[in-house]
Amino acid sequence: MNEVIAVIVAKINYWIYILLMMMGLFAMIAKKNLVKKIIGMNIMQTAVILFFISISAKQDATLPIIGHQAQLDPRGIQAANFINPLPHVLMLTAIVVAVATLGVALAILINIYQEHRTLDEDEIIEQLGDIE
Repeated sequence: MNEVIAVIVAKINYWIYILLMMMGLFAMIAKKNLVKKIIGMNIMQTAVILFFISISAKQDATLPIIGHQAQLDPRGIQAANFINPLPHVLMLTAIVVAVATLGVALAILINIYQEHRTLDEDEIIEQLGDIE
């Protein structure tokens, strides 16, 4: 039993990301207000970004700048001693995409509100049903 608890505590950051992901998914599925759905989408995006940054972390590794380090290490350059910068760069791109997605979604919500005078999903569907 103590081993199970030790494993759970050792990976607590992953449990937090799972919790954030489920909160975002719940908000997107269960909430009827479109702003709350967008907030849920943003929470999910943040959880994914944090997850990828977390799994790319490496203890006792250095930046992948090859210079005088090769002269200091008699074994030469070892790839295992360096941090892979690709996940971090990709997550910077994901952050930009998340901000752009949020901006477009909010702009669309403004147009929806101007046309329907509500952001409640059920009321909008009801108004659209009246049109047909």
